[in-house]
Amino acid sequence: MPSDIEISRAATLKPILQIAERAGIPAAAVEPYGHYKAKLDLALLEAEAGKAPGKLILVTAINPTPAGEGKTTTSVGLADALNRIGKRTMLALREPSLGPCFGTKGGATGGGYAQVVPMEDINLHFTGDFHAITSAHNLLAAMIDNHVYWGNALDLDVRRIVWRRVLDINDRALRDIAQGLGGRANGFPRESGFDITVASEVMAILCLAEDLEDLEARLGRIVVGYTRSGGPVTARELKADGAMAVLLAQAIKPNLVQTLEGNPALVHGGPFANIAHGCNSVRATRAGLALADYVVTEAGFGADLGAEKFFDIKCRQAGLKPAAAVIVATVRALKMNGGVAKNALAPADVEAVKRGGVNLVRHIENVRQFGVPAVVAINRFPTDSDEEIAAVQAIAAAHGSQALVCTHWAEGGAGAVDLAERVVQLAETPSQFAPLYDDALPLFEKINTIATRIYRAECAIADPAVRTQLAAWEEQGHGALPVCIAKTQYGFSTDPAALGAPTGHVIPVREVRLSAGAGFVVAICGEIMTMPGLPQVPAAERIHINPEGRIEGLF
Repeated sequence: MPSDIEISRAATLKPILQIAERAGIPAAAVEPYGHYKAKLDLALLEAEAGKAPGKLILVTAINPTPAGEGKTTTSVGLADALNRIGKRTMLALREPSLGPCFGTKGGATGGGYAQVVPMEDINLHFTGDFHAITSAHNLLAAMIDNHVYWGNALDLDVRRIVWRRVLDINDRALRDIAQGLGGRANGFPRESGFDITVASEVMAILCLAEDLEDLEARLGRIVVGYTRSGGPVTARELKADGAMAVLLAQAIKPNLVQTLEGNPALVHGGPFANIAHGCNSVRATRAGLALADYVVTEAGFGADLGAEKFFDIKCRQAGLKPAAAVIVATVRALKMNGGVAKNALAPADVEAVKRGGVNLVRHIENVRQFGVPAVVAINRFPTDSDEEIAAVQAIAAAHGSQALVCTHWAEGGAGAVDLAERVVQLAETPSQFAPLYDDALPLFEKINTIATRIYRAECAIADPAVRTQLAAWEEQGHGALPVCIAKTQYGFSTDPAALGAPTGHVIPVREVRLSAGAGFVVAICGEIMTMPGLPQVPAAERIHINPEGRIEGLF
């Protein structure tokens, strides 16, 4: 089997205007970025807004393991398969971050014969959206320090500035910094730090904004810090919102690319699901729903993070109603959840599959809590035995779901036709979707609801200072906001080593952050970091340009 980049490079891509025409997008609305990618003019989205929307299909997964699950690969394979069976379908994915691309995970364009292309472009700078988000975020940071330097008319307490800077590279050395050193000309010294761009509130705002007007309004509501008397200071008071919106005016436009099978794909926005809300942009999703009968989208990491945030944040804010969900699982990952080491996964071990199956069961139960019908997609690896596959199918069947074998990695859309047909059956049933909690619930009770009902914890806990901060935000009018839990993606607790389906643990909330512009409160739990670090052997060490000028090492 060729590598992902070899498969991508060998493909014959169609000109992007042909892809747009196939999707029903007029040429006047397409702004090409080279031959094979483009942005869509916002006027198109407004013109299509009155059409009856298509059906929204969410692809989620069990908790990720080093063995691999293939959620993006399955999303691409499903979209190709739906098109194969005659359903007008668009794919709506997030943009990859440079952090994992040069770190551990690699790119995020799918794999094998289920990819979005051009793979190198999408995984690297693409159309510059992340650079624009980084620039807009850091412009606000610069204007904060500049305001303080020139007299601090808003009376910002420099000890309570909460707006950090961002960079789209994993760099642990920037998590906590001292800035403003070197004398009076360099401003006032204070402690601060960097987050990764995908954790930026600006990223979340871009992904949740309805249009340019809403984008600027949300940017203006960003709380950057507090005065010495305790009052909030916003980006609008700093007069930064207009310039930030200007930097994002092109970035808010959805990006159009294609799958290896020539089907249209919207790739736009990219918040992580472990430290942010984990979904592609509302604009891209709505564009797809206006243009197609089916839209296949994904939410990051396992269903405990990505799906929960998709349902409770994105769907709540945008008024979206998902028709069905796909839960991706692999025999290899279930065996790891059953206690098998990564280097011992090849031999068949049905009992390990059964032990690890508790993780899949938990996710099936959780998705059902939202009233969304779900099917399990078994992303098959060559080493999977028929007995192991049968064990996964029996586990799903015993808990009211169906598990279908998918071979899209090796066969493209043809390998996911059974899955596509089942998804259509589920989507034809009226959705009973409802978010997990009510808007009126107090903020800490929302956190506790997710902890107990999704993570199956005994409870969430927090220091009095955290509870006091949440109460203050409620008094300031932010109590109706949903919550975004930032925690490890590897399991249901805050311990990344606790695999399977633990119960009875507690979820410690060590910090809370108000994202007033994005419209949610972030609860940082356990040891999760909003600026990741590189591994001992980062992927960057293998990435290079060969003598023919082609990129090698991306995966």
